[in-house]
Amino acid sequence: MHAPDAAPTDETPHTALAGLLDGLPPRQAAQAVDRLIGHYRGRTPTDAPVLRDRSDVAAYAAYRMPATFEAVRAALDAFRARTPEWAPATHIDIGGGTGAASWAVAAAWPRAGHTTTVLDWAEPALALGRELARQAPSESLRTARWQRLAIGDGLALPDGTDLVTVSYVLGELTEADRHAVVAEAARAARAVVLIEPGTPDGYLRIREARDRLLAAGLRIVAPCPHGASCPIEPGADWCHFATRVRRSSLHRRVKGGSLPYEDEKFSYVAAVRFDATPAGARVVRRPQIRKGQVLLDLCAPEDGLGRTTVTKRQGPLYRAARDVAWGDVWPPEEERTGWGRPTDLDPRGGPLPAPPQVS
Repeated sequence: MHAPDAAPTDETPHTALAGLLDGLPPRQAAQAVDRLIGHYRGRTPTDAPVLRDRSDVAAYAAYRMPATFEAVRAALDAFRARTPEWAPATHIDIGGGTGAASWAVAAAWPRAGHTTTVLDWAEPALALGRELARQAPSESLRTARWQRLAIGDGLALPDGTDLVTVSYVLGELTEADRHAVVAEAARAARAVVLIEPGTPDGYLRIREARDRLLAAGLRIVAPCPHGASCPIEPGADWCHFATRVRRSSLHRRVKGGSLPYEDEKFSYVAAVRFDATPAGARVVRRPQIRKGQVLLDLCAPEDGLGRTTVTKRQGPLYRAARDVAWGDVWPPEEERTGWGRPTDLDPRGGPLPAPPQVS
Protein backbone atom coordinates (compact mmCIF):
# COMPACT_ATOMS: atom_id res chain seq x y z
CA MET A 1 0.00 0.00 0.00
CA HIS A 2 1.21 3.49 -0.83
CA ALA A 3 0.87 6.14 1.85
CA PRO A 4 -0.86 9.35 0.79
CA ASP A 5 1.73 11.39 2.64
CA ALA A 6 4.64 9.55 4.19
CA ALA A 7 4.73 9.68 7.97
CA PRO A 8 7.95 10.77 9.69
CA THR A 9 10.31 7.80 9.87
CA ASP A 10 11.55 8.71 13.36
CA GLU A 11 8.05 8.38 14.85
CA THR A 12 8.37 4.59 15.14
CA PRO A 13 8.95 2.27 18.09
CA HIS A 14 12.08 0.71 16.59
CA THR A 15 14.57 2.92 18.42
CA ALA A 16 12.74 2.58 21.71
CA LEU A 17 12.70 -1.21 21.30
CA ALA A 18 16.42 -1.44 20.58
CA GLY A 19 17.56 -1.88 24.18
CA LEU A 20 14.58 -3.91 25.28
CA LEU A 21 16.25 -7.31 25.55
CA ASP A 22 19.57 -6.15 26.93
CA GLY A 23 20.62 -8.67 29.55
CA LEU A 24 17.97 -11.21 28.49
CA PRO A 25 19.58 -14.33 26.94
CA PRO A 26 18.34 -14.92 23.37
CA ARG A 27 17.26 -18.47 24.28
CA GLN A 28 15.09 -17.17 27.11
CA ALA A 29 13.56 -14.53 24.83
CA ALA A 30 12.80 -17.11 22.15
CA GLN A 31 11.22 -19.47 24.68
CA ALA A 32 9.04 -16.66 26.02
CA VAL A 33 7.87 -15.79 22.52
CA ASP A 34 7.08 -19.42 21.69
CA ARG A 35 4.96 -19.71 24.83
CA LEU A 36 3.16 -16.43 24.33
CA ILE A 37 2.38 -16.54 20.60
CA GLY A 38 -0.72 -18.66 21.04
CA HIS A 39 -1.72 -17.55 24.52
CA TYR A 40 -1.37 -13.79 24.94
CA ARG A 41 -4.72 -12.48 26.17
CA GLY A 42 -8.18 -13.83 25.56
CA ARG A 43 -7.50 -17.35 26.79
CA THR A 44 -7.06 -16.52 30.44
CA PRO A 45 -9.12 -14.49 32.91
CA THR A 46 -8.43 -10.76 32.73
CA ASP A 47 -7.19 -10.80 36.32
CA ALA A 48 -4.51 -13.41 35.46
CA PRO A 49 -2.81 -12.25 32.25
CA VAL A 50 -0.44 -14.60 30.47
CA LEU A 51 2.18 -11.82 30.38
CA ARG A 52 3.58 -12.72 33.78
CA ASP A 53 6.54 -10.36 34.08
CA ARG A 54 8.68 -7.84 32.27
CA SER A 55 10.70 -10.53 30.47
CA ASP A 56 7.52 -11.93 28.95
CA VAL A 57 6.32 -8.51 27.86
CA ALA A 58 9.71 -7.45 26.48
CA ALA A 59 10.07 -10.60 24.40
CA TYR A 60 6.53 -10.32 23.07
CA ALA A 61 6.91 -6.62 22.27
CA ALA A 62 10.10 -7.31 20.34
CA TYR A 63 8.30 -10.07 18.44
CA ARG A 64 4.99 -8.37 17.61
CA MET A 65 5.21 -4.62 18.10
CA PRO A 66 7.02 -3.74 14.82
CA ALA A 67 4.53 -5.71 12.69
CA THR A 68 1.49 -4.40 14.55
CA PHE A 69 2.78 -0.84 14.21
CA GLU A 70 3.25 -1.18 10.44
CA ALA A 71 -0.16 -2.80 9.90
CA VAL A 72 -1.94 -0.07 11.86
CA ARG A 73 0.06 2.63 10.13
CA ALA A 74 -0.91 1.22 6.72
CA ALA A 75 -4.59 1.18 7.70
CA LEU A 76 -4.34 4.75 9.00
CA ASP A 77 -2.63 5.84 5.75
CA ALA A 78 -5.63 4.57 3.80
CA PHE A 79 -7.97 6.28 6.25
CA ARG A 80 -6.09 9.59 6.01
CA ALA A 81 -6.28 9.49 2.21
CA ARG A 82 -10.07 9.66 2.47
CA THR A 83 -10.08 12.28 5.26
CA PRO A 84 -7.10 14.53 4.43
CA GLU A 85 -8.33 17.59 6.33
CA TRP A 86 -9.28 15.74 9.51
CA ALA A 87 -7.10 15.08 12.56
CA PRO A 88 -8.06 13.66 15.96
CA ALA A 89 -7.89 15.69 19.14
CA THR A 90 -8.54 12.63 21.33
CA HIS A 91 -7.53 9.01 20.75
CA ILE A 92 -8.35 5.85 22.71
CA ASP A 93 -6.44 2.64 22.00
CA ILE A 94 -8.56 -0.30 23.20
CA GLY A 95 -6.49 -3.33 24.17
CA GLY A 96 -3.41 -1.34 23.20
CA GLY A 97 -0.92 -3.32 25.28
CA THR A 98 2.55 -1.86 24.74
CA GLY A 99 1.15 0.87 22.48
CA ALA A 100 1.93 -0.13 18.88
CA ALA A 101 -1.29 1.45 17.56
CA SER A 102 -0.69 4.61 19.57
CA TRP A 103 2.75 4.96 17.98
CA ALA A 104 1.07 4.57 14.57
CA VAL A 105 -1.48 7.29 15.37
CA ALA A 106 1.34 9.61 16.46
CA ALA A 107 3.13 8.90 13.16
CA ALA A 108 -0.02 9.51 11.13
CA TRP A 109 -0.77 12.88 12.76
CA PRO A 110 2.58 14.09 14.12
CA ARG A 111 1.38 17.68 14.54
CA ALA A 112 -2.15 17.02 15.75
CA GLY A 113 -1.33 17.56 19.43
CA HIS A 114 -3.87 14.89 20.34
CA THR A 115 -4.26 13.12 23.66
CA THR A 116 -3.94 9.33 23.80
CA THR A 117 -5.31 6.86 26.33
CA VAL A 118 -4.25 3.21 26.17
CA LEU A 119 -6.60 0.67 27.76
CA ASP A 120 -5.48 -2.89 28.52
CA TRP A 121 -5.95 -5.53 31.19
CA ALA A 122 -2.26 -6.62 31.36
CA GLU A 123 -0.41 -4.32 33.76
CA PRO A 124 3.08 -5.52 32.67
CA ALA A 125 2.22 -4.56 29.07
CA LEU A 126 1.01 -1.13 30.14
CA ALA A 127 4.14 -0.57 32.25
CA LEU A 128 6.43 -1.40 29.33
CA GLY A 129 4.34 0.69 26.94
CA ARG A 130 4.67 3.64 29.29
CA GLU A 131 8.45 3.09 29.49
CA LEU A 132 8.83 2.96 25.70
CA ALA A 133 6.62 6.01 25.16
CA ARG A 134 8.84 8.15 27.37
CA GLN A 135 11.50 7.87 24.64
CA ALA A 136 9.16 8.94 21.84
CA PRO A 137 9.61 12.18 19.86
CA SER A 138 5.84 12.69 20.08
CA GLU A 139 4.47 14.63 23.04
CA SER A 140 1.18 12.77 22.56
CA LEU A 141 3.01 9.52 23.33
CA ARG A 142 5.15 10.89 26.13
CA THR A 143 2.06 12.22 27.91
CA ALA A 144 -0.27 9.30 27.11
CA ARG A 145 -2.41 7.75 29.86
CA TRP A 146 -1.96 4.01 30.43
CA GLN A 147 -4.98 2.56 32.19
CA ARG A 148 -5.64 -1.00 33.33
CA LEU A 149 -9.17 -1.98 32.41
CA ALA A 150 -11.09 -5.13 31.48
CA ILE A 151 -11.76 -5.16 27.74
CA GLY A 152 -15.24 -6.39 26.95
CA ASP A 153 -18.80 -6.07 28.19
CA GLY A 154 -19.10 -3.06 30.48
CA LEU A 155 -16.44 -1.01 28.68
CA ALA A 156 -17.41 2.67 28.75
CA LEU A 157 -15.70 5.31 26.60
CA PRO A 158 -16.07 9.10 26.82
CA ASP A 159 -18.73 10.51 24.50
CA GLY A 160 -17.32 12.38 21.52
CA THR A 161 -13.93 10.64 21.42
CA ASP A 162 -12.43 11.53 18.05
CA LEU A 163 -10.61 8.30 17.21
CA VAL A 164 -10.83 4.77 18.61
CA THR A 165 -8.39 2.09 17.46
CA VAL A 166 -8.74 -1.62 18.19
CA SER A 167 -5.82 -3.60 16.76
CA TYR A 168 -5.27 -7.36 16.99
CA VAL A 169 -7.70 -7.58 19.90
CA LEU A 170 -11.08 -8.79 18.61
CA GLY A 171 -9.80 -12.33 18.09
CA GLU A 172 -8.77 -12.51 21.75
CA LEU A 173 -12.28 -11.77 23.03
CA THR A 174 -15.37 -13.87 23.51
CA GLU A 175 -18.14 -13.24 21.00
CA ALA A 176 -20.16 -11.26 23.55
CA ASP A 177 -17.17 -9.12 24.53
CA ARG A 178 -16.26 -8.56 20.88
CA HIS A 179 -19.75 -7.29 20.12
CA ALA A 180 -19.71 -5.06 23.21
CA VAL A 181 -16.35 -3.47 22.29
CA VAL A 182 -17.39 -2.71 18.70
CA ALA A 183 -20.76 -1.34 19.85
CA GLU A 184 -19.15 0.96 22.42
CA ALA A 185 -16.53 2.20 19.96
CA ALA A 186 -19.29 2.92 17.42
CA ARG A 187 -21.38 4.73 20.03
CA ALA A 188 -18.64 6.94 21.45
CA ALA A 189 -16.28 7.75 18.57
CA ARG A 190 -16.32 9.99 15.51
CA ALA A 191 -13.91 7.61 13.77
CA VAL A 192 -13.21 3.91 14.38
CA VAL A 193 -10.32 1.91 12.90
CA LEU A 194 -10.24 -1.86 13.51
CA ILE A 195 -7.33 -4.10 12.49
CA GLU A 196 -7.04 -7.89 12.69
CA PRO A 197 -4.62 -10.49 11.29
CA GLY A 198 -4.96 -11.02 7.55
CA THR A 199 -6.32 -14.55 7.90
CA PRO A 200 -9.74 -15.93 6.93
CA ASP A 201 -10.83 -15.76 10.58
CA GLY A 202 -9.43 -12.25 11.01
CA TYR A 203 -11.32 -11.12 7.92
CA LEU A 204 -14.57 -12.62 9.22
CA ARG A 205 -14.20 -10.68 12.48
CA ILE A 206 -13.62 -7.46 10.52
CA ARG A 207 -16.55 -8.24 8.24
CA GLU A 208 -18.85 -8.75 11.23
CA ALA A 209 -17.59 -5.56 12.90
CA ARG A 210 -18.07 -3.64 9.62
CA ASP A 211 -21.72 -4.69 9.54
CA ARG A 212 -22.15 -3.49 13.13
CA LEU A 213 -20.50 -0.15 12.41
CA LEU A 214 -22.83 0.39 9.46
CA ALA A 215 -25.85 -0.57 11.54
CA ALA A 216 -24.76 2.01 14.13
CA GLY A 217 -24.88 4.74 11.48
CA LEU A 218 -21.19 5.09 10.61
CA ARG A 219 -19.87 5.48 7.07
CA ILE A 220 -17.18 3.12 5.76
CA VAL A 221 -14.22 5.01 4.26
CA ALA A 222 -11.54 2.28 3.91
CA PRO A 223 -10.73 -0.12 2.52
CA CYS A 224 -14.22 -0.54 1.03
CA PRO A 225 -15.28 1.95 -1.68
CA HIS A 226 -18.93 1.47 -0.66
CA GLY A 227 -21.22 0.82 2.29
CA ALA A 228 -23.05 -2.12 0.74
CA SER A 229 -22.62 -5.72 1.83
CA CYS A 230 -19.16 -7.17 1.32
CA PRO A 231 -19.25 -8.96 -2.06
CA ILE A 232 -16.81 -11.69 -0.98
CA GLU A 233 -18.38 -15.10 -0.39
CA PRO A 234 -17.32 -16.25 3.10
CA GLY A 235 -15.19 -19.35 2.89
CA ALA A 236 -14.29 -18.79 -0.75
CA ASP A 237 -11.90 -15.88 -0.24
CA TRP A 238 -11.07 -13.14 2.23
CA CYS A 239 -10.17 -9.45 2.08
CA HIS A 240 -6.71 -8.67 3.39
CA PHE A 241 -3.66 -6.57 2.60
CA ALA A 242 0.07 -6.61 3.30
CA THR A 243 2.70 -4.20 4.51
CA ARG A 244 6.45 -4.64 4.64
CA VAL A 245 8.09 -4.70 8.06
CA ARG A 246 11.73 -3.80 8.49
CA ARG A 247 13.33 -6.40 10.71
CA SER A 248 15.93 -4.96 13.05
CA SER A 249 18.71 -7.08 14.53
CA LEU A 250 16.58 -7.30 17.70
CA HIS A 251 13.62 -8.55 15.68
CA ARG A 252 15.77 -11.17 13.93
CA ARG A 253 17.19 -12.34 17.27
CA VAL A 254 13.73 -13.00 18.63
CA LYS A 255 12.06 -14.35 15.50
CA GLY A 256 14.99 -16.11 13.87
CA GLY A 257 15.88 -15.95 10.20
CA SER A 258 18.20 -13.69 8.26
CA LEU A 259 16.02 -11.61 5.92
CA PRO A 260 15.97 -7.87 6.75
CA TYR A 261 12.20 -7.68 6.21
CA GLU A 262 8.95 -9.60 6.38
CA ASP A 263 5.43 -8.98 5.08
CA GLU A 264 2.64 -8.56 7.63
CA LYS A 265 -0.82 -9.44 6.33
CA PHE A 266 -3.80 -7.75 7.92
CA SER A 267 -7.51 -7.02 7.50
CA TYR A 268 -9.04 -3.72 8.56
CA VAL A 269 -11.99 -1.37 8.38
CA ALA A 270 -12.22 2.38 9.00
CA ALA A 271 -15.53 4.15 9.57
CA VAL A 272 -16.57 7.70 10.45
CA ARG A 273 -19.57 9.81 11.50
CA PHE A 274 -18.60 12.79 9.33
CA ASP A 275 -18.39 13.46 5.60
CA ALA A 276 -15.52 11.77 3.81
CA THR A 277 -14.49 11.26 0.19
CA PRO A 278 -15.07 7.64 -0.91
CA ALA A 279 -12.46 5.75 -2.87
CA GLY A 280 -13.07 5.11 -6.56
CA ALA A 281 -12.11 1.45 -6.24
CA ARG A 282 -9.61 -0.59 -4.21
CA VAL A 283 -6.95 -2.98 -5.54
CA VAL A 284 -7.65 -6.13 -3.53
CA ARG A 285 -4.91 -8.42 -4.87
CA ARG A 286 -1.31 -7.99 -5.92
CA PRO A 287 -1.37 -6.59 -9.50
CA GLN A 288 -0.27 -9.00 -12.23
CA ILE A 289 2.16 -7.32 -14.60
CA ARG A 290 2.43 -9.04 -17.98
CA LYS A 291 3.87 -8.06 -21.32
CA GLY A 292 1.99 -4.97 -22.42
CA GLN A 293 -0.75 -5.24 -19.83
CA VAL A 294 -1.54 -5.11 -16.11
CA LEU A 295 -4.33 -7.15 -14.52
CA LEU A 296 -6.01 -5.50 -11.54
CA ASP A 297 -8.45 -7.20 -9.18
CA LEU A 298 -10.72 -4.46 -7.85
CA CYS A 299 -13.54 -3.89 -5.41
CA ALA A 300 -15.58 -1.10 -7.00
CA PRO A 301 -18.55 0.94 -5.73
CA GLU A 302 -21.03 -0.23 -8.36
CA ASP A 303 -19.70 -3.50 -9.72
CA GLY A 304 -18.31 -5.11 -6.57
CA LEU A 305 -15.46 -7.54 -7.23
CA GLY A 306 -14.04 -7.72 -10.72
CA ARG A 307 -10.87 -7.78 -12.79
CA THR A 308 -9.83 -5.07 -15.22
CA THR A 309 -7.04 -5.21 -17.76
CA VAL A 310 -5.03 -2.07 -18.47
CA THR A 311 -3.05 -2.24 -21.70
CA LYS A 312 -0.07 -0.36 -23.04
CA ARG A 313 -2.35 1.37 -25.57
CA GLN A 314 -3.91 3.28 -22.64
CA GLY A 315 -0.74 5.32 -22.19
CA PRO A 316 -0.69 7.25 -18.89
CA LEU A 317 -3.21 4.89 -17.31
CA TYR A 318 -0.99 1.91 -18.18
CA ARG A 319 2.05 3.60 -16.65
CA ALA A 320 0.03 4.28 -13.50
CA ALA A 321 -1.16 0.66 -13.40
CA ARG A 322 2.42 -0.60 -13.46
CA ASP A 323 3.12 1.44 -10.34
CA VAL A 324 -0.07 0.73 -8.38
CA ALA A 325 0.19 -1.53 -5.34
CA TRP A 326 -2.05 -4.03 -3.58
CA GLY A 327 -4.33 -2.01 -1.32
CA ASP A 328 -4.11 1.21 -3.32
CA VAL A 329 -7.05 3.19 -4.63
CA TRP A 330 -7.70 2.89 -8.35
CA PRO A 331 -7.40 5.11 -10.33
CA PRO A 332 -4.42 6.44 -8.35
CA GLU A 333 -4.47 9.73 -6.52
CA GLU A 334 -3.48 12.74 -8.64
CA GLU A 335 -0.73 13.91 -6.29
CA ARG A 336 1.09 10.58 -6.55
CA THR A 337 0.92 10.01 -10.32
CA GLY A 338 0.49 13.50 -11.76
CA TRP A 339 -1.31 12.18 -14.85
CA GLY A 340 -4.71 13.71 -14.30
CA ARG A 341 -7.72 13.92 -12.06
CA PRO A 342 -8.84 10.54 -10.67
CA THR A 343 -12.43 11.34 -11.67
CA ASP A 344 -11.44 11.47 -15.33
CA LEU A 345 -11.06 7.69 -15.44
CA ASP A 346 -13.41 4.82 -14.80
CA PRO A 347 -12.12 2.27 -12.22
CA ARG A 348 -12.50 -0.45 -14.88
CA GLY A 349 -9.81 1.17 -17.01
CA GLY A 350 -11.42 3.51 -19.55
CA PRO A 351 -12.48 7.12 -19.64
CA LEU A 352 -15.72 8.05 -17.97
CA PRO A 353 -18.55 9.01 -20.34
CA ALA A 354 -18.91 12.72 -20.91
CA PRO A 355 -21.54 14.40 -18.75
CA PRO A 356 -24.79 15.21 -20.50
CA GLN A 357 -25.02 18.66 -22.05
CA VAL A 358 -27.50 20.95 -20.35
CA SER A 359 -29.21 23.38 -22.73
